[in-house]
Amino acid sequence: MIVVAITGASGVVYGVRLLEALKEAGKKTALLVTEPARIIIDYELEISASELESLAYRVYDSKDLTAAINSGSCRFESMVIVPATMKTVAAISQGYASNAVTRTADVALKEHRKLVMVPRETPLRQVHLENMLKLSREGVIILPAMPAFYHQPEDMGDLVDFVVGKILDVLCIDHHLYQRWREGEP
Repeated sequence: MIVVAITGASGVVYGVRLLEALKEAGKKTALLVTEPARIIIDYELEISASELESLAYRVYDSKDLTAAINSGSCRFESMVIVPATMKTVAAISQGYASNAVTRTADVALKEHRKLVMVPRETPLRQVHLENMLKLSREGVIILPAMPAFYHQPEDMGDLVDFVVGKILDVLCIDHHLYQRWREGEP
């Protein structure tokens, strides 16, 4: 199972598209959505909470510190926080597990499971960079939401698919969400 956490930064479309892609790939997901993320989802997307939750195998309340995924005995394979707020990045880098998102990330780190963070903030302060560096040194994959343009995107969906495709790449999940650089050349 792959845990997908959506926190309250702009760019919640990346989390929704990741859930769609993982479902299409036949992967089971556990979903965590923070309260601020729900506000951003309402603002940025035309998707209801029930539609979002239908994309996941399991849904957990982001405030529930007793959820199964908050224990090292829960066998999830990886976690993706997309988008990751700087508040979430800071909490995890300091070991401050105050909600189910930060506690599950703490579990992923202590159990040496793959943790991918997709920060969505710009510009970055020094403390943001230091927190991400600290997490990177612990093995967290920091994957900023930075789409490429070499695949000649035609619309916003192509840009979103590029970032989601990069997430799938680091999770070692095959996909065809974007054309790779010089794909097809000898």
